[in-house]
Amino acid sequence: MEKHKEIVRRANLLKETLIDLRREFHQQPEVGLQTFQTAGRIEAFLREQDIETQMLANGAAVRGLLNGRFPGKTVALRADIDALPLQEEGQVPYRSKVAGAMHGCGHDAHAAMLLGAAKILAEERKNLKGRVVFLFQPAEETGEGARRMVDEGCLEGVDAVFGLHVSTTFDLGTLGYRSGPLMAAGDFFDVKITGKGGHGGLPHEAIDPIVAAAQAITALQSVVSREIDPLESAVLSICKMEAGQGAYNVIPDTASFGGTLRSHAPRLRQYLQRRVKEVVEGVVSAMRGGYEVRVMERFAPTINDEGMTRFFVEVAQNVLGAEKVFEMKPLLGCEDFSCYLEKVPGCFSFLGAKNEEKGMTYPHHHPRFDIDEDVLPLGTALHVAVALEYLTSR
Repeated sequence: MEKHKEIVRRANLLKETLIDLRREFHQQPEVGLQTFQTAGRIEAFLREQDIETQMLANGAAVRGLLNGRFPGKTVALRADIDALPLQEEGQVPYRSKVAGAMHGCGHDAHAAMLLGAAKILAEERKNLKGRVVFLFQPAEETGEGARRMVDEGCLEGVDAVFGLHVSTTFDLGTLGYRSGPLMAAGDFFDVKITGKGGHGGLPHEAIDPIVAAAQAITALQSVVSREIDPLESAVLSICKMEAGQGAYNVIPDTASFGGTLRSHAPRLRQYLQRRVKEVVEGVVSAMRGGYEVRVMERFAPTINDEGMTRFFVEVAQNVLGAEKVFEMKPLLGCEDFSCYLEKVPGCFSFLGAKNEEKGMTYPHHHPRFDIDEDVLPLGTALHVAVALEYLTSR
């Protein structure tokens, strides 16, 4: 317990540095695989700590490697660093300086917390057994970043991987965890319906793709409500639709819509993918239209390893207090940390950053999203503690 108190103390000493880093990243958000400036700043900081660095994803990602004095296992710690294509509405002094981009999901905090951990762990190099890999990953929001880094060898030699995500759903300093399925598989789909354009006053001479699309969308909404066990989790949401050129009296040739599929079980994932195609085919064919359906697998389900979850929970209880650590319900959001968990065992969890008194209550992806920055040293301490415990006790 005393060693964990010391880790928290050292993390608290870095609080101002962590805040400065987080606000620096917040003011200069970069989206997707374009996180070159962010990655450059991260690499420079790691080099200042004498940590080996490797640029991945054409310079949008950074892999840091800290070699301990003694041989041992290798543990990886991950932070995503990309922002959202979203216009910030908050009026804080550190608000985004980039039009149409903001850190509306806390990735700026993730980067700062892991840099703080890298600094503390580097100071322990002479006592360190094994190696620590620091993964600073772009394009989590699009589901491209983790796969890109894995394909480029970021997990080479890694025995376990851990990740944290700040949350304004949970109160500051609490931690939500879950063994097994934590977050859903996430797939996207696009549907294009082809009809025959015509005059709005002569619908019998046309094949209306808008009516066909409307019928297909309505039918698709019954897949989850009438075909999936109510005790299982699944989502089928239509999130976009396009048709026509703005004229009030022209039936267009085509209509398009798309959305997302969410599920935890692989069999449900396959079922939803198949039913989208079957329902569109049946409805649109009956209405004399043509169709194209494209399903894109984007996120695998995030499934925490049981043993690594038990290990992480014990560490978190020592750092935060047992009363602050709780088992959470699974989510139907997606997270490409799943790519790492497909390769090596690990655990992903949520660290509370909500503070109603400070107004830090807006949900993720909201244009006024913000966090209580008191979470930063807590996240740093958790990263340090889990790395040291894993390398010394396993």
